[in-house]
Amino acid sequence: MIIDLTDTTSSEIASALLKARRNAGSPAMGMVGTIVVVVDEASHHDAMKAANEAGREHPSRVLVAILRPGRGASGLDAEVRVGEGIPGEAVLLRLHGELAKVPESVVTPLLLPDSPVIVWWPGGGPKAPADDPLGRLGRRRVSDAAATRRASVDFTARAEGYEPGDTDFAWTRLTPWRALMAAALDQYPTKVTGAEVVSAKGNPSADLMAAWLQCRLGVPVEQRNSRGPGVTAVRMFTPSGPIALTRPDGAVATFSIPGQPDRPVALKRRTTSELLSEELRRLDPDDVYAKTLACMVKREKMPEAEKKVDAADRRSVQTAVSKAAAHTAGATTTSAKKTAAARKSAAAKKAAAAKNAGGRKTAAKRTATKKTAAKKAAGKTVTRHS
Repeated sequence: MIIDLTDTTSSEIASALLKARRNAGSPAMGMVGTIVVVVDEASHHDAMKAANEAGREHPSRVLVAILRPGRGASGLDAEVRVGEGIPGEAVLLRLHGELAKVPESVVTPLLLPDSPVIVWWPGGGPKAPADDPLGRLGRRRVSDAAATRRASVDFTARAEGYEPGDTDFAWTRLTPWRALMAAALDQYPTKVTGAEVVSAKGNPSADLMAAWLQCRLGVPVEQRNSRGPGVTAVRMFTPSGPIALTRPDGAVATFSIPGQPDRPVALKRRTTSELLSEELRRLDPDDVYAKTLACMVKREKMPEAEKKVDAADRRSVQTAVSKAAAHTAGATTTSAKKTAAARKSAAAKKAAAAKNAGGRKTAAKRTATKKTAAKKAAGKTVTRHS
């Protein structure tokens, strides 16, 4: 059911939600929270779609706020949606004029009681989300640095104004990368002497990944550019060779550990709804993100020379690669020698068998000759006696 309301109020919107639920045959609310989406007119459709898809896992009331500040008259237009393939409830709010400067006055009466509130800015977000009027309503505040042009500057400001509950999709995108790299060190515990992160230029997730590695490992982490998409490779250098996770196509990655065969890993670039669903699974403060932001600020103040991986580490990696190639070549040569020896042995056996067969044929011929001679002798004897 879709209900359009023009020049309305929060009270009328709440009444329309109640009426729509009753008409849909579900007067009880089975929603677990409220998602407040702060977006512009151009991208509100995609944002509402992502929020509704995430609501299939976490049924929620979605409030999409489109702010249109200006000198015009204040006003509020709304579109209420219940059912129509939506797992919870969705309300599209268009705030005009002076009302757009105080959006919390409209949104607060529509929040579900006694349930968490998640505020999401698909277009980037403010420098200090916790200081935003709508951000103060949220238990979790989700921004997206990849949607802004000056992502590194925004991260610095967010690190300085961080409050428990702040997070960013640039950090959420790294969850599978961080899990795989941590698992690699569990499987292959060794000393890490350096690391590198390869990504498309200006990728905020790569900046966070480099800060996280440097903070956790205490080694220089170098960043290099590629054609993308997104982060394409993360390598940790060890004396035995690199521990690497490489994803050139944005879908399937190759997981490499020294002394073990390479393994393909499904590591596709996740959709916005999948990222939002992950953030809805945990509502407690992300302490690791907070520490990584602090490390990122320190890293930005470091000289570039301290971020470079030592040439000796790269040579040790190249040596390890050369040894692996030599080992592979040696194994190939040994296999070829074994194959040649096996072929030679088979040929010898075949020749011996042929010789034995020839000997048997000669013996058979001799036996047949002797039998013929014996028959002839017997025939002569019979003739004489007769």
